[in-house]
Amino acid sequence: MTDAGPPPSAAFLVMALGRRMRERVEHALRTEGITMRHLSALGHLSRDSGISYSELARRASVTPQSMQATLMRLEERGAVQRTTDSGRGRTARLVVTDEGTRLLGLGRDAIAELDRVLADEAGAEDVGRLTPVLLRALVALGARADG
Repeated sequence: MTDAGPPPSAAFLVMALGRRMRERVEHALRTEGITMRHLSALGHLSRDSGISYSELARRASVTPQSMQATLMRLEERGAVQRTTDSGRGRTARLVVTDEGTRLLGLGRDAIAELDRVLADEAGAEDVGRLTPVLLRALVALGARADG
């Protein structure tokens, strides 16, 4: 009889599942020319249009310069609109446009499809129990509870 080895690590499985899920969402967004970083920025801006570049960058774990490039792409795309004059030292106020709302909807649809896959595999009741556990684990590891 052969030894099957230790059971799989839950942390490893969550990381692998997260990677696969991210790939699926990125694939859905690729046709629109945006990435998860763009989707994340749109999500944060839709909840808090007065958020600063540096706070957006902190939430996304990227540099402010990288976030500025992300937001410039979203502006060029017409997904966000600057409602203040740009300039050194000024806080840019960006709002999500109708196009940005449409893109957010596409991202939410892609994520909802993943929720359906989870529910099909684990059952809605187990997913309902798992969701708060995952949220608590994220917070314990330093993530914000609101994203």
